[in-house]
Amino acid sequence: MGNKTIKWEVSALGFGCMRLPIKKILFIKKVNELETIRIIRHAINNGVNYIDTAYGYHMGKSEVIVGNALQDGYRQKVHLVTKLPMYKVKAAGDVEKLCREQLKKLQTDYLDIYLFHGLNKERFQKQVKQLDLVVEMEKLKEKGLIKHFGFSFHDNFQAFKEIIDYHDWEACQIQYNYLDQDTQATTKGLEYAASKGIAVIIMEPLKGGHLANPKPEIKEIFDKASIKRTPVDWGLQFVWNRPEVSVVLSGMSSFEQVKQNLESAGKSGASKLTAAELGIIKQASEVFKKSILVPCTACEYCMPCPSGVAIPRNFSILNSFSSHKDLKRAKKEYKKLAADKDALSTAKDNGMAALCSKCKKCLEKCPQSIDIPGELEKVNSVLSGTRSMDEVYSRKN
Repeated sequence: MGNKTIKWEVSALGFGCMRLPIKKILFIKKVNELETIRIIRHAINNGVNYIDTAYGYHMGKSEVIVGNALQDGYRQKVHLVTKLPMYKVKAAGDVEKLCREQLKKLQTDYLDIYLFHGLNKERFQKQVKQLDLVVEMEKLKEKGLIKHFGFSFHDNFQAFKEIIDYHDWEACQIQYNYLDQDTQATTKGLEYAASKGIAVIIMEPLKGGHLANPKPEIKEIFDKASIKRTPVDWGLQFVWNRPEVSVVLSGMSSFEQVKQNLESAGKSGASKLTAAELGIIKQASEVFKKSILVPCTACEYCMPCPSGVAIPRNFSILNSFSSHKDLKRAKKEYKKLAADKDALSTAKDNGMAALCSKCKKCLEKCPQSIDIPGELEKVNSVLSGTRSMDEVYSRKN
């Protein structure tokens, strides 16, 4: 991981702990802790030395489970990263208080990197600058609680550049994949951060799984390539191909995903893709962009919904319909969701888009800046059959 101050030998693949294995107990979803520990340790045993989590992942359970996974000598084998929950920071003194709480959950004395979580223009201005939070991070370094600090980011290039220019950062974490070259921090932002000597960490390399299961039209593009790769491998290799990238995080929720990603990482390298291969990815990107109606990555920052709406699931059903044109199947999937509050009592947070009360509490939480209430209204219009896709989105699909 090369920047002015972080001189680690970091693995190409990092383990992102936002999408851990889940098990269902009746209608309640919980993290499968035993399986999580198994796959994290398998990844570490096979060369992964970068573990990324955050205060709010899995409703606060991720840090606790990661802490358990890193017992038995595994903590010493990895660079451990978590994030300061900005929504809990009301005063400068909250930074150390929250950091110490997280260290306790993670069962460690220090963090290798501590990130301001999900900075955008507003959080940067109202919290980082007004509360002088960089000074608080420096204090944590002086006390030995953290070794390095930086920020994760969700906004546009202009906001990203403003944040980059504010401080001599050690690391930044951005969303980047072959669909997001011109959104969020953008390729220009990736290059700008690297030019400043900042270690750049990549999240959402597969855009919340969208790139892992493409429609047949896109799969056909990949299948015609002279080199054979899975859609996941195409997506990951695109990001690893960028010489500015320090490490790529993948949220792995099964043993099979860990195995596949380790295999991909073994073939990774900067500037390895040919012009022809990059051309194939460009073709796939152009087709993909036409089918994704709601850019939801299923990060679940918006959850739980006060009205019980399964927000990411509703968007997933709509995007799947847009890709595969199977309205009958989409309506069937939509009808499986709870249609009223009585049904919600036995299927918590599994509601239809129709249950959205437009309370707007989700808006400030969404890192993709999606108009969630507005989009849920569209989902219900299309999947309840009151309006067609063409009417709602004013375009042919």
